[in-house]
Amino acid sequence: MRVVIIGGGEVGFHVAKALSEENFDITVIDIDPEKCRRVSETIDGSAVEGNGASPKTLREANVSDADYVLCLTRVDEVNLIASQQAHELGARKIISRLRNQQYTERGSIVRPEKFGVDLVIHPEQAATEEIIRLIKHPYAVQAMDFEGGRLKMLGIFMDKSCSNFLNRSLRELAGENDHFKFGIIAVLREGETFVPWADFKFEIGDTVYFIVKSEDEDNLISMLCLERKESKRIMIMGGSKIGRSLAEALKDDYSVRLLELKRKKANKIANAIDNIMVIEGDGTDIEFLKTENIQEVDTFISVTENEKTNLIAGLLAHHLGARQSITHVTTTEYIPTIHEIGIVSVVSKNLSTVNSILKVMHSDISNASVTTFEEIDVDVIEFQPEKGSSVVKSPLQDLDFPADSIVGMINHHGKLVLARGDSQLTVDDIALVFAKPKAIPKLKKLFSA
Repeated sequence: MRVVIIGGGEVGFHVAKALSEENFDITVIDIDPEKCRRVSETIDGSAVEGNGASPKTLREANVSDADYVLCLTRVDEVNLIASQQAHELGARKIISRLRNQQYTERGSIVRPEKFGVDLVIHPEQAATEEIIRLIKHPYAVQAMDFEGGRLKMLGIFMDKSCSNFLNRSLRELAGENDHFKFGIIAVLREGETFVPWADFKFEIGDTVYFIVKSEDEDNLISMLCLERKESKRIMIMGGSKIGRSLAEALKDDYSVRLLELKRKKANKIANAIDNIMVIEGDGTDIEFLKTENIQEVDTFISVTENEKTNLIAGLLAHHLGARQSITHVTTTEYIPTIHEIGIVSVVSKNLSTVNSILKVMHSDISNASVTTFEEIDVDVIEFQPEKGSSVVKSPLQDLDFPADSIVGMINHHGKLVLARGDSQLTVDDIALVFAKPKAIPKLKKLFSA
């Protein structure tokens, strides 16, 4: 299947990387020779240097043969023009990244579908949705839903409060907590990702990625000796698009204060959004945070346009007593290190956009990545076994599964079962598999006849 990606920045590169590991035929177009070189040197795909909105460049990339064209530059207008050109040249499906949400509002003069766009992804909206999930899980550094919310993945930092979990093997912990089922699909330790099997032992400082049915989330929190307190008081630093979107989404259910350094912008936001308190101030000023009683804040969210400011403010808020701190970054390379620190949850609109695109493509194509993570070197793939494949002939524990992979969940006609060693797959099942990219080719062979 051919995919042409217009824009080789952070979003385009990570989408290309995820899809190339699934053996898609990838072509990336970018006007910047350095970005083209990055693609050519690190991804199993080709790069075309040129303007992605130019018919000449699109013809050079054979866009007429593309099953998908992903328009992912930083400029909305370029994405729309590129979409229109790709549509005219015969591309089958077009997904466009648009920052300006007014384009998709009812009554908009400029409608994306007029440019041949089949689906629009709004980066700030995707990041907003991820932040709201974290607010609802204040004990987690990452939270993600699968299977329509029936299954959760929660990344939890192991500190002294989880002492009953430390230096114990997964086999021991599962045996002592047999009143509910949970899975562990990855552990981040000192920058390295491990896919834990039964004898793996956990240490302080690990970030452990659990999967659990939604109805068993309370059991998991109890097992880890964590408190499940709901957030009520929210402080948002930054009147950016994400900050404004969050304020709109949260204002009816939470007490929301929004900090904005620029007076004119603060006044404009105060007039535009009802039922929130807008304060002119600097979220990196310790004395200011103290006067605003930061220690009483349940969730502090730093979403200015400057990621370094966000990081400093997030760390300060945590140090000064905010119960949960969420920060937004655009440089995805920062994410693993921030997760290692374990005191700040981190969100990237770039990575949120990547995962939104992959989920959309997954709904059309079987055996495609559902989700990719920057902080852990693990992808999530749905597999349906073929008749006569190796995985339907024996229980999971008797199969030669790659060491860097694990079956997390089995969906049997809509019924979800967390996988165990004695689980037996059938051709009617869909398995949610967590694996390092290098393990995916072997997994495909196991699930194929």
